[in-house]
Order: sequence, then structure tokens, then C-alpha cells
Amino acid sequence: MVRFLVLALLSLAGVTQTSASPTQASEPPNPTEEQPPLGTGSLSFPWSHLRLPGYIVPLHYHLLLHPNLTMLSYSGTVRIELQVQNNTNWVVLHSKGLRITTATMLDQNLAHLSDKVLPVLHNPTHEQTAIFSPRVLSGGQKYFLFLEFGAELGEGFYGFYRSTYRTSSGETRNLASTHFEPTSARMAFPCFDEPSFKANYSVSIRRSRAHIALSNMPVEQTVVLDDGLMEDRFAVSVRMSSYLVAFIVCDFRSVSATTASGVKVSVYAAPEKWQHTHYALKAAVKLLEFYEKYFNIKYPLPKQVVETKVIIEVATSPPPPDLVAIPDFQAGAMENWGLITFRETSLLYDPATSSGSDRVWVTMVIAHELAHQWFGNLVTMQWWNDIWLNEGFARYMEYISVNATYPKLRVEDYLVDTCFAAIGRDSLNSSRPISSAAESPTQIEEMFDTVSYNKGACVLHMLRHYLTDQVFQSGIVRYLRRYSYSNAHNQDLWDSLANVRRSFKLYIFYYKLEHCYSSRQAAKNANLYAGEHLDLTSMMNTWTLQTGVPLVTVTRQGSHLLLKQERFLRTAHPSDPAWPSLFLWHIPLTYRTDTSTSIHRHLMTTLTDSVDVGEEVGWVKVNVDMAGYYLVHYDGSGWDDLIQLLKDNHTALTFMDRTHLIHNAFQLTTAGRLSLDKALDLIGYLRSESHTVPLLEGLGYLEAFYRIVERRDIPDVTQNLRTYILWYFRDVIDRQTWSDKGSVSERRLRSELLSLACHLGDLPCLKQAQRSFTHWLDSNSTLPADVAETVYSVGAQEDTGWASLLQTYTHSLSETHKHKILSALASSRDTNKLTRCVQSSILEGEVIRTQDLDSLIAMVARNPRGHHLAWSYVQKYWSTLVDKFQLGSFSIRNIIIGTTAQFSSTEELTEVRLLIFPWQYHLLSEASQLRVTEVAMDNIQKNILWLQRNLGTLRSWLDQQID
Repeated sequence: MVRFLVLALLSLAGVTQTSASPTQASEPPNPTEEQPPLGTGSLSFPWSHLRLPGYIVPLHYHLLLHPNLTMLSYSGTVRIELQVQNNTNWVVLHSKGLRITTATMLDQNLAHLSDKVLPVLHNPTHEQTAIFSPRVLSGGQKYFLFLEFGAELGEGFYGFYRSTYRTSSGETRNLASTHFEPTSARMAFPCFDEPSFKANYSVSIRRSRAHIALSNMPVEQTVVLDDGLMEDRFAVSVRMSSYLVAFIVCDFRSVSATTASGVKVSVYAAPEKWQHTHYALKAAVKLLEFYEKYFNIKYPLPKQVVETKVIIEVATSPPPPDLVAIPDFQAGAMENWGLITFRETSLLYDPATSSGSDRVWVTMVIAHELAHQWFGNLVTMQWWNDIWLNEGFARYMEYISVNATYPKLRVEDYLVDTCFAAIGRDSLNSSRPISSAAESPTQIEEMFDTVSYNKGACVLHMLRHYLTDQVFQSGIVRYLRRYSYSNAHNQDLWDSLANVRRSFKLYIFYYKLEHCYSSRQAAKNANLYAGEHLDLTSMMNTWTLQTGVPLVTVTRQGSHLLLKQERFLRTAHPSDPAWPSLFLWHIPLTYRTDTSTSIHRHLMTTLTDSVDVGEEVGWVKVNVDMAGYYLVHYDGSGWDDLIQLLKDNHTALTFMDRTHLIHNAFQLTTAGRLSLDKALDLIGYLRSESHTVPLLEGLGYLEAFYRIVERRDIPDVTQNLRTYILWYFRDVIDRQTWSDKGSVSERRLRSELLSLACHLGDLPCLKQAQRSFTHWLDSNSTLPADVAETVYSVGAQEDTGWASLLQTYTHSLSETHKHKILSALASSRDTNKLTRCVQSSILEGEVIRTQDLDSLIAMVARNPRGHHLAWSYVQKYWSTLVDKFQLGSFSIRNIIIGTTAQFSSTEELTEVRLLIFPWQYHLLSEASQLRVTEVAMDNIQKNILWLQRNLGTLRSWLDQQID
């Protein structure tokens, strides 16, 4: 009865409307002991900032939820225990899209503070709700805020949302799942939705007997209610940020195993996909055991008492991890503490339909999310500007952990791709520092990008090599222990590493002498280590607070290498007015020469520098095995010396060094710093190359050039480049088998090489693919997973083949298999078929799930027959796409970048400006630009410049090769 009275009074008072002019900035409004009843318009929203005030801190949430999977809605209550630090009448917290029906304030004895209706005000622009208490909330006291609320289950991928799956009999079943990172917990329940507001959570969920409920913690008690529903009451959680809370109601099945230390691990999936969970379970157990040893912190973690003035209730231990495959999931995975959610393609592994690359992907994603249980969950960044402390570490730990637990996967081969992707973004004007300001939800969403993940990982890789493995590992363990169940900044990490480094100062000094630092630098280090430690903060600030990637130009002068550093940009030249102002990094240089097997080291902290290598040295390779995050340009005869070395004895350099040279050379050609014919001469040795990574790196650039000229319809260059690639790589193409045999590296090469050969119209490739496709249709057999996508793509060019693939896609239960088919469907040369795919996915989302829409649009855009079509659909349905995906989300970014990646004319650049800018100013609450639009336009400008600088050279070079 009270609930309906509150609703009626609030409605009459009109106090749920947002104030047009919030009145308070940084302090709580002046409190009053008692205020008269409020009429319409007598209250205005008390807070004007995007971030919540800090004078009220949540301690413990008691959350009860009842989702209805038939009505696709839910109701709930939450009682939040609060610590008030300053006198105030207001509680401001987050809420988005929720119907708050009752608000009550209680004292620490659970007695009502007022018998009056508590007004609830909303500020939708800031996604905030304010509760007014007529009695003042006194500083230093605890209170309880009780709220009743309800909402529809979301149609998208954020908050508490609906997902579905289809059984083999064609039945569609509903489930409800959550995804809160970064700012969507507020869409599920009212909360203090910022990472620094860590609290305990007691979650209860009501469900039918046909379903199970999962949350961060194990079920402590299940109660049968009078209406026949079940109520699962979960154990109290550890202190954690709101974005890590999770709950699911579904009918999934699970498999379980226990680690050597006794931690139970479970993997959940839809009943008919349960048999594909076993590899993930095995990998999760193995990786969890590795992390326990590496971090020297057991999982579950021991009971902790948090160092605050307030006594915090802490659970005995964090939850044993459950890994759940969600049918509708926008991201790859989410590290919710104890209830890790995945896209099905990131968790389920079917040996019959999953390729070698699929296995690597599943293993790496699991490694990433389990690393987050320490980096991100146990220790969380203070604010989203330092999200790289979560994501950069988790990305880097993928390589460390999988390399140790699954060495045959050779994940070190993929680290170069991670760093090359980071450099690709960082060498554009639109890049940003690793640690960047972000306030609004859209800005925060955009922080989950290549810079945070990939550049963060590569900078950590460089730091690990600089400090040594032992110091790096000991430093991060110190960091994790010091800030457990708390929040941290950049500086906290540097302090932890510096403290460990100081304790190892003599060890490091002798280590560096032994490993041949330059004598001048060794003497400098000796003085430093004898007194104060090197300023690690100053060094790392040049990498985390500064935009861009450095280019080190090396010039040989007698026995010396002259060094010069500057910011590397692909869209500007030193002679351009747009050339950036002064940038300076502290670069831990490494180099190798022909006269020694040692790795030489030198810390470069000035714009120019020099090192003595000796008169007898022939060639020098700087940035050994690409341990450093910088590019190298060899001035004078430097490139010619290295080109000759690769021709004469390429194995004198490691495969990583060979790959690094190829990458740097072609990046420099894009920037106009090196002639294209010299870079092409550099890869002239590739016929002798036996390692997959440099081979694919060189081939990848040739393919990229081919796709640019193919799309621009430059027939002579297109034909000559196709002829050259197929002629030059004939032997390695012919050595490939149409099977799943061999190492992971061999399987990766086979998959990528045969795909390119068929795309280039290689007749032997096309004939074999067509034979395999026909056999697949006739026999209903399973194709080798490594070549399935290529076979399907060839078969999809015929009407009957395309129709058969669409039917198979519709009925397949394997999302990994469906992804390969979707790629083939998008490769059709029939624009009517491409239109059918894209339009049905945008408007219906039934056959092709909405979660796959961004990938489909990017696939169609990559098709020479589909790039105009994909772009036109983005233009036509831009507002629909923004409605389906949050602005700033990965999906929106993927759509924008995917459809514009191969644009290379000023006309197309203008089109992008005209489409994006009006919409973003209309849709964003603040008149700021989406970073991704700047990236897209930078990419187009880069392509325009590449054609201007290199097309003529490419044409002439190919003419010489073909003749």
C-alpha cells in the first residue's frame, strides 16, 4: 500500500523530472534538519558533475532481483548501506532506464528517518538519480537507502539484458544475462557506478524451477517461495567495483574440475553446446594454476581487511570462477569476478569445426580474463583514464601465461602483431596517450581501444625487458599485494616497481655490465645505482602520458652510431607544417652487430645521442627482437647493408628481427621516409624464408597494396601485382595441403596463404577449393577447419552454393562454424546477395544475430563488389546502428573503421566528414568528437598519401619484375 501511495504522490508532485540547471558543484547542498512538504518544482537536481560526489560511500548492497523470462521484464529491490562523510540531505547515485517506485532512508538500526515521501529526482543526461531526505544525514554515520525498482530486460548488450538461443528442434529459449563494464551497472540497479566505489554485494535471485541462477558468489541457500518460485541467495561477495557484478538466469549445463590448490572451476553453455566446453575447462584450470604461482597470490585469496577509516565487511574469499558462454554478447569476454562471461566463439571449442587459430583465440581470451581476476578485480584502476592498468596488463599476461602453459601454440608469434597494431594507431595524428582524460560514458567506452590494450601490453613488454623478468615479476606482485581490494593509479605501479628495483640495484648493475651496455651508459648507471635509483616515473611518463610512437634514426659515422629520436607519423612529413612539436621519450635501446652475439643496451634520454660500436662492425640491427616500442630508420647505407644481409644469410637475424625490419621498412614508405622499391627489395629474400611470421608479414603488405589498387580499379597495377605474388610465392603455395595437419604456425600459414591465392584467382587453388566444396555438399562431411572458410568462399560464388551455405548457417549450432560461413556469404560477387545479408541483419537480426552485424558490414566492405554497398547502408541506417550499439562501443568503431579502411580519395574523405560530424554533434550530449571518426579520417588521409607517394614507384617496380 505504501508503495502505490509513494508512486501517486511522486507523480502529482512532478519531482521525477530533471532540473534544467543543477545547482551544486563539489560540496553537498546545505543540509537542513527538517523541511516542509515539497510541491511541484520546489526541488532542483543537486549535482552538476558527471562524476558522483565523494561525501557518501557505499559499503554493502543487498540486491534482490526477479526476472520474468516470459514477460521479458524484471523487478527488484536494493538496500544500500552507506557511510556519510559530510552532513547532507541528498544521496546522489546512478540510474539509467529504471523505474524507481519507492525510496526510503533508514538509520543504522533500520528505523525510518521520515514518514514522508522521499522525492526521487532524475538527471538523464548524467544518468544520475538523487534522493532527498527531509532529515539531515550526519557525517560520520551509517545509513541505509532502500529502493524498489523495475525495468524491461534490455534488447541490446548492456545492463541486464535478454539473450536467446535456438535448439536443434527449432525452439527459441530465453535467458537473462548482464554486461556492466564500463558504465552499465546503473542500467540494472541503482548504484554508485564508478570503479572507486568498491563495496560488498549480497545478491538474491528469484527464478522458476526450469532455470538456474548464477552470480559472482556461490549459492548459499535456496528457498522455495509460496508461489512455487525458487529464490537463490548467494554468499556475500568480496569488495568490488559495480562493473564487476554479474548475474545470469538460464537453463545451461556445466562441466567442472578442480585446480591443484583446490579451486573449483566450472564452464557453462547451452545444453546442446555443452560438449564443446571441455577444452575451455582444461585451459582454465591450467592457466589459473599458472597465475597462482606467477603472482604468488592464491585464488581464492585470503580474507583481507581493507585499510580505511570504515570497517568493511569482507567475504571469506572471492568466488570460484565460473566461465559462461552467452549466445548474444557484444564483446569477446568480460571478467566479472567469479562469473566470467564470453561470446560463444571465445569459449567453445569444437575440434571438428574450429581451426588452429580458433584454438589460439579461445586460449588467449581465457588467459586474458583470468589475468583480470588479479589485474582489474583484485586491484582496480582509480578511474577509467587508467583502464590500461587493467587491459594492458591482461593483454600482456596472455602471452606470458599461454607461452608457459601451451608452448606449442607459439603465441610469441602473435605478440608482434599486437605491437604492430598499436604502432598503426599510434602513428596517426588521432592517437592519444595511454592514460587519457575520459568523463562521459561515451568517452569512457572509447578508452577500450588499441592504445589501452595493445600499446599498454607492448610498453609493459619493453619495461619487462628493461627491468629484467625477476624485477618485473616481483614488482607487480608487490603492486598487487599493496593495493588488494583497492584502487590504484599509474604512479602506484611505478612506485612498486621502483621499490623492488632499488632492492635489486646491485644485481641489476652487474647484470647490465655483463650484458654489454655502452661504457658511457654503464658508468652513468654505476653512479646512479650507487646513490639514487633511476627515475622510473619520469621514464614511464614519457610512454603513458605522451601521445605517439618514437622513430629512432640511426646513422653510421665511423665507429659511432648517431641516434636521433622524433615522433613517427604516417600522415605527415618533417617538411610539412603539420609536423608535431617536440616529443621526447626515454628509450631503452638495444642493438646487435655482426661482431658479437651479445645484445647491447643503451638508455636514450635526449633528442640526439651516440654509441660507440667499433670500427670493425659491418651491420647493426637496432631494437633486438622488437623488445622496444619504437621504429628504426637506417640512414645512409644502413638499409642497403641489411637488404644484402637478408639475401646472403637471413638466419643471421632472428625471425623476430626479420619481421621487425619488414614492418619498419613498409611503415617508413607510407610516411614518405623510405622509397617503396627499397622496401620491396628488402622482402626479396622471402623465397628463402621458412618461418611463418616474417613470411606473412611481407605477404600481408603485398596483399594490402593489392586490395587498394583493386578497389581503385587500377587494372595494370592490379594485374601485375597479382601475377607477381602468385609467381613469387608459387613454391610455398604449392606446398600447402588442404588439411588440418601440422603445427599451429604451419596451419596458420596454410589458412592465410590459400585464402589469398584463391582471392587472387589462382587456378589450382580455385579448382581444389571447388572440388572440396562439391564433396562437402554431396557427402555432408566436415571440411578441414583451417581451409573451410576458403572453400566456402569459393563455393559461395555460385547461386546454389550460396543458398546451401545460407541454409547451413541458419541451422548450425556452432558460432565458430557460422562465422566462417558468414565470411563466405559476404564474399559473393552478387551485390543482390550482399544486400540481402546486410539489410536483413540490420532490420531483422534473426538469421544473422545483431552481435555479428558489425563484422558482417566490415566483411562486405572488404569485398571489392561490396564496399560501396556497405558504406551506403551505414549512411542510410546510421541512426539505427547507433540505437543498436552504444555510441563509442567497439561495434560502432568496427563499423566506421571497417567501411572506410580502404577509402583512398578526397571525395570519400568528404563523404565521411559529412556523415559522421552532423550525427555525432546531434547524438552526443557534449559537442566533442568521437575519437574513432578522427581515426577513420586519418586512415583515409594515410591511404591518399600512400597512393600519391608510392603508386608510380610500385608500377615501375612491377614492370621491371614482370619483364
